[in-house]
Amino acid sequence: MLATKINSPFVFLLAIILAGFVVVKITDNPVIVPKAEKEALNIKSWQTSNGARVMYVYAEELPMLDVRVVFDAGSARDGDKPGLASMTNLMLDLGAGQWTTDQIAERLDSVGANIRTTSLRDMAIVSMRSLSNDAILNKSLDTLAAVLQQPRFPVTELERERKQVLIALQNKLQSPDDIAEELFYKTLYGKHPYATPSMGTTESVRKISRADLKAFYQQYYVASNAVIALVGDVDEKQAREITEKLTSGLAKGQRAKRVANVAELTKAKEIKHQHPSTQTHILVGQPGMIRGDEDYFALYVGNHILGGSGFNSRIVDEIREKRGLAYSSYSYFLPMREKGPFMMGLQTNNKKANEALSVLRDTLTTFIKEGPTDDELEHSKKNITGGFPLRIDSNKDIVEYLAVMGFYDLPLDYLQSFNDKVMAVTHEQIMAAYKKRVTPDKMVTIMVGDLAAAKK
Repeated sequence: MLATKINSPFVFLLAIILAGFVVVKITDNPVIVPKAEKEALNIKSWQTSNGARVMYVYAEELPMLDVRVVFDAGSARDGDKPGLASMTNLMLDLGAGQWTTDQIAERLDSVGANIRTTSLRDMAIVSMRSLSNDAILNKSLDTLAAVLQQPRFPVTELERERKQVLIALQNKLQSPDDIAEELFYKTLYGKHPYATPSMGTTESVRKISRADLKAFYQQYYVASNAVIALVGDVDEKQAREITEKLTSGLAKGQRAKRVANVAELTKAKEIKHQHPSTQTHILVGQPGMIRGDEDYFALYVGNHILGGSGFNSRIVDEIREKRGLAYSSYSYFLPMREKGPFMMGLQTNNKKANEALSVLRDTLTTFIKEGPTDDELEHSKKNITGGFPLRIDSNKDIVEYLAVMGFYDLPLDYLQSFNDKVMAVTHEQIMAAYKKRVTPDKMVTIMVGDLAAAKK
């Protein structure tokens, strides 16, 4: 079936990676647009007649169209039913309009198109890729319009998907990495909507009903709550017609209310969870920053030096190269609508867990106190702007970035100005941002592993 679902236990991480600059992570880098591409990338934006925001780039190089529709309907909207947003998004193309699941798959297969759905904490995503030939594109768009506007939520499909999600949740209970992440978010965010896992819990998923799905859809899958990104071989007139077609059957509705502010930590919290694994998984962190934060570039460049550049980072140098305590160690900021986490992490031999944790904390404290060296700062800037670029070399890449820009209200020149803003970051700005925003004595620490071995 080409209408592929992304609903593994790793859905959150996978979708973040696919979203490019959504997260500053050890293996992820923001899009850096080469000079020639800066001049060519002409982003246009408008609203549909019923209030959906549109982000559009004309790209005639390939006879393709990529569409990405993003709703403010992520798991932060779950309320008292964790997993509801994810299940709603998962069910959109499992029967819509006059077509069953199999018929939707057949329609897409017949024209070589695909539709994918993804749900994160902030957003729910429906994406489509199709050839831009009129006959093919019309069939693809008719199918996408039905998925967006007329999902059926059939009970038989709900029960089938429920079973799959419950199996995935059960598997997560056997993974120390998943256990650590869930404990981290729960401890860090407390009663905030970001605390619960996007997939929900075993108990909550069992209770989700078809009526719950319909009510969630009717509230959040509305035009005023949507951003549509289009990139491909359709001119602006066609793009405007397409976006009207995709939204005309949606209620105008209202934009979702902003979720609550994230509370700062007032003291350190440490959770140790016994698990029969050969390694201890350690996560340390605190609330970080929002998307579009005024300190974003200082924190981003600083984190590239601290733990976001692999073997060139201080954390890897101190923990792996000098002491051989862990193969993988890292740090990253995950900016979201409200403060996403700043997180440091590693996996190490159970017996070395306490030593590794101590080195991790000391490395952060030293960095905040002293900041980067001149050589580190210069090397980091060169790496970001030249050595590690995720170039905009496909329509699929561009449409993902546009959707994020539209969703988080980033300026239209965000990509074009990225390199210049990176190069403008100073040593003093990094030190000021980290001293103001990162507090080593008020962090959440999660340890999952054979804790008895760690004490020996």
